[in-house]
Amino acid sequence: MDTNNIVKEYSNGEVTIIWQSSKCIHSGNCVRNLSPVFHPKELPWITPEKATSAEIVATVKKCPSGALSMKEIQKV
Repeated sequence: MDTNNIVKEYSNGEVTIIWQSSKCIHSGNCVRNLSPVFHPKELPWITPEKATSAEIVATVKKCPSGALSMKEIQKV
């Protein structure tokens, strides 16, 4: 595994947060905007079940590097 290009996914059942380590510039926007979900000193460092999907979407859109992205889960 390339430790410089880790991709992880975290889901709350409605949206999935995708984090790409190679793009992350550690701006801290995610932590400042939604600290209940993003806490880099813990594992897992992203816990999307601690916020609404709307709050997650708004925070992910503020990621300046594109390290955070998301996908909506298709409801059947």
